[in-house]
Amino acid sequence: MKSKSLVSIDQCTKEDILRILDNAARFEANPNRVLLEGKVAATLFFEPSTRTRLSFETAVNRLGGRVVGFQDASTTSSSKGETLKDTILMVSNYADLIIMRHYLEGAARYASEVTGIPVINAGDGANQHPSQTLLDLYTIRQTQNRLHDLQITIVGDLKYGRTVHSLIVGMSHFNPSFHFVAPEELRMPDEQKHFCDKQGIPYVEHTDFTEEIINHSDILYMTRVQRERFTDLEEYERVKNVYILRKDMLSQSKANLRILHPLPRVNEIAYDVDDSPKAYFIQQARNGLFVRQAILCDVLGINHLI
Repeated sequence: MKSKSLVSIDQCTKEDILRILDNAARFEANPNRVLLEGKVAATLFFEPSTRTRLSFETAVNRLGGRVVGFQDASTTSSSKGETLKDTILMVSNYADLIIMRHYLEGAARYASEVTGIPVINAGDGANQHPSQTLLDLYTIRQTQNRLHDLQITIVGDLKYGRTVHSLIVGMSHFNPSFHFVAPEELRMPDEQKHFCDKQGIPYVEHTDFTEEIINHSDILYMTRVQRERFTDLEEYERVKNVYILRKDMLSQSKANLRILHPLPRVNEIAYDVDDSPKAYFIQQARNGLFVRQAILCDVLGINHLI
């Protein structure tokens, strides 16, 4: 990577991505290793999280390190008016690296610029979620036995969905084709579409979620409509259940199709889909542990020991 911090997936070369995925596979085979003994990781979660926080903390623990931090910013000095800069500098006195989720876009990059220890971006607003992207790529490779030349359909909140914005960048090294399915209010932003145009990545936009689109897909990536990103709750109510995947919609889909979701889900995947062998979002979440173990070692420069 171009920096010892991981704040954005676009700082990762194709070689970086493949190295991290290969190391993640080694951790899947043996997740308990004493590689972070004596290291302290600070988890600073200014926004709620379940999977990301727990998987990072489990990753540190399984590697022999220790965790300090918070999961509720209202219990910290930021609620008293402490600046993000001062919080980062203070925590840097105690920890060897910082894992941070923040509601402001660009917060992780700013943090990496004011501290001398590595910062891992665990999500910043609607901007980036690079560790999620890497676990998505790991899962895609695991289920398809390749990353190249795949048809990927992304459904739901494409405007605010930081996971899908990062996924487009991560997949850009592997010649994908995309279908973007979203209501007009939540369509893919121009920035991401311009990126696809510049990289020569084909994509088609849809407002209808049809079985025909599903049937052409290798990966179906569902996302929830994120209530916390809306200032207008009437707009949220209008679009929250616009797309719901049901098991009967998969009857003519490809045998290799796998359904992914960054979780948590709300109503966008019906529970009858859980019985389908094509549902893979629980295994996807499990992969977060192994990929985050690889990321931790990567930013700390200990890949040669894996």
